[in-house]
Amino acid sequence: MPRTPASQVHQLRVQLVARTEFLPPADVPWSTDAEGGQALAEFAGRACYQSWSKPRPSTATNAAFLRHVLQVGHLSVLEHGTATLYLRGVSRAVAHEVLRHRHFSTSELSPRHVPTDGAPVVVPAVVAQDPAAAELFLRAATAARAAHDELLTALEAGRSGGAASAGPELAAETLRHKQARQAALALLPGATETQLVVTGNYRAWRHFVAARATDLVDLEVRALAVACLRQLQSAAPHVFSDFEVGELVDGTEVASSPYVTEA
Repeated sequence: MPRTPASQVHQLRVQLVARTEFLPPADVPWSTDAEGGQALAEFAGRACYQSWSKPRPSTATNAAFLRHVLQVGHLSVLEHGTATLYLRGVSRAVAHEVLRHRHFSTSELSPRHVPTDGAPVVVPAVVAQDPAAAELFLRAATAARAAHDELLTALEAGRSGGAASAGPELAAETLRHKQARQAALALLPGATETQLVVTGNYRAWRHFVAARATDLVDLEVRALAVACLRQLQSAAPHVFSDFEVGELVDGTEVASSPYVTEA
């Protein structure tokens, strides 16, 4: 049985591709030492009480103001700023976990997009560490892809007795092709690689990290959450710097914050 080439085993990649731009109103007597979504969060918080003069020295800077927001739990102001991450090298099984976070806006690679040279797979870390397990995993993935290809070929050739299509011949052929691909997809493993563009406000991203970067979560999901956190800390450090990444005895990473009260 042919083995899955190393080039078709994809690694996790998380990239920041967009973030909030803030345009402060010229007629408001206020300024801050931050920009983008962080400045917008402070602006929203101060707008609630028109506290433009920064009457409290302890919250005069953007970092201090947002730290106070985290401490008291007034997280609604964090919903104004957003970050968009491009996730690649994510298995379809893990993508479902991301999609469960309903406050995200997500665009996923079409499940009908299967490269003709083989569907890439994501090998779980615990499998990759064991050569025998990795060999078994890749053989199973290759077998599943071969079964997918065989079924697709049979359906497209009409050998499976597919449903008849009305209308012009070209339209019928197109419909039969789509139906065949949709049916064959059921045989592709959950390890098949997918890609997502995910936009979330800062509060939604904080919830995702808090819920998915703990030691109680599957390794691949946790690794994704930690990778997202690092991008978010770069984009908005005043909003995400309270999360600290730690290492467990098995060498895997987790993240936690003293300001997270629920996940």
